[in-house]
Amino acid sequence: MSEMQSVGIRDFRANLHKYTVENQDPIAVTSHGRHIGYYIPVKPSPKEADFEALRTASRLLEAMLKKSGVTEDEIVAEFDALRKQERQKKPQP
Repeated sequence: MSEMQSVGIRDFRANLHKYTVENQDPIAVTSHGRHIGYYIPVKPSPKEADFEALRTASRLLEAMLKKSGVTEDEIVAEFDALRKQERQKKPQP
């Protein structure tokens, strides 16, 4: 593990976005050369990332449906019909 980055409080405040959003490593914050605190970034949990991916997919699907003119009810009806066909193909024990 490399040595922890140290930054002065003024630089930390002036570049807050860079240090808090763009950086994934802990930072020692100093004032007049003395450590006064530490910034330890919190990585998003997999659940948060999963939910955001799901929201993005939902928006894309909605746009695709709107563009094609297909409704959700039509998709469900087609799915049900295909499932019914598959059930009829399977031999009953």
